[in-house]
Amino acid sequence: MGESLLQYTEVSNLVGDESEMTMAEEENTLKRGLSSRHVEMIALGGTIGTGLFLGAGRSISTAGPAILLVYIVVGLFMFWMMRALGELIISNPEESTFVGFVTKYLGERAGFVIGWTYWIGWITIAMAELTAVGLYMQYWFPNIHAWVFELIVLILLYLINIIAVRAFGETEFWFAMIKIVAIVAMIVAGVIMIFGQVKTSAGTTSIANLWQYGFVAHHGTKILSAFQMVFFAFLGIEFVGMTASEAKDPLKTIPKAVNSIIIRILIFYVGALIAIMSIQPWTNYNANESPFVQVFSGIGISAAAGVINFVVLTAAASSLNSGLFTTGRMLFALTGPNTWVGKLNHRFIPIRGLNISTVMVGMAIVLNFIFPSDAFDKITSIASAAFVVIYMTLIYAHVKFRKSADYHVSPSHFKMPLAPFSNYLTIAFMTMILLILLVGDGTRATTILALAWYAVMIVISMRKKNK
Repeated sequence: MGESLLQYTEVSNLVGDESEMTMAEEENTLKRGLSSRHVEMIALGGTIGTGLFLGAGRSISTAGPAILLVYIVVGLFMFWMMRALGELIISNPEESTFVGFVTKYLGERAGFVIGWTYWIGWITIAMAELTAVGLYMQYWFPNIHAWVFELIVLILLYLINIIAVRAFGETEFWFAMIKIVAIVAMIVAGVIMIFGQVKTSAGTTSIANLWQYGFVAHHGTKILSAFQMVFFAFLGIEFVGMTASEAKDPLKTIPKAVNSIIIRILIFYVGALIAIMSIQPWTNYNANESPFVQVFSGIGISAAAGVINFVVLTAAASSLNSGLFTTGRMLFALTGPNTWVGKLNHRFIPIRGLNISTVMVGMAIVLNFIFPSDAFDKITSIASAAFVVIYMTLIYAHVKFRKSADYHVSPSHFKMPLAPFSNYLTIAFMTMILLILLVGDGTRATTILALAWYAVMIVISMRKKNK
């Protein structure tokens, strides 16, 4: 597994015999085509996806305004996880994926299991985002089947991904920009309406709406279940680590991107939700619709609701785009350079890995036929169960790194705060999330399915090692 995880290196522009030899050696390596602004905006937009725009409706109805505390708590632990990942990346920015660190510090079997699970986990995230695309498009075209839009968007993003890594970077840059501008506008509009005491069909906009209808929904009996959707909202936060080996200056851009995560959590998640629940009471929101769209519909601005629906559509497309980028490169790294899948085209794109991953993501269209009403919930619960174990393993790999000679010989200047205490506390929190998924009626079956996947992969890894 260690040998199969390719180290991405920058393609040289040397001339003469040395150039020919260099190009021959690096013809199957990925090119550093992501600039600093690409990486920073990808990191900024990476935490803003369907989990917030669509999943927030379900979370608000489940926990009420107390969902703000849930986001802050989950955000803290995800920040610690990202600092652990950031320290690992800085120790060796040439490592192709974080799975390489799992392999190095926890062994080849762990790397094999986590590597393939990470691939299939991102497949499920992309499937969830593709499902959301269909739901958002039906806002404008309710009489057209969702799968039509899902197929069109999947093909368009596939075409973007096969052009060049820079095309992906530019697409993600503008997708993220749209999301960020929209959320900032929402927060500003909320502040203006709160101070202006604007009258709406649901009452008067006021910060008091956060508590005058009850701060915790259902007397707190369902607040634990809200952790699942909030946790899903953060899935993909580690994606910035996938860009490290294709970033032009990872030692500078990665720490900056990781450190800004806590600020993004407070502004984009907590700030947006405060604005939403202040404009109109949280009891007015439908769990199955985006609260961002509902808030403008509720105050009678249907045109603005259409604009917000476009924004949440781009958010889903952005996460789907990231999913295709990640899964194609993961499959490229997992299969190795001497396999049919582990080859790049002339644009340095892992085309075969991308093709296979795109077909897998397209299976979401089939799932929407089988489970038309709750496909999104089923897919997200599978992804959450898979990723909670991945994150736990990543954090434990950081613990082993801190005990290794690599750390003591050349300690990083970008250290995880409060380690190893924060490591073990984060692992305990992730365990709690896994237990919530296991006991939940709507997530138990899919969580067991995800754990069964792990069991199968462990058995395969044992047989692989014996051979």
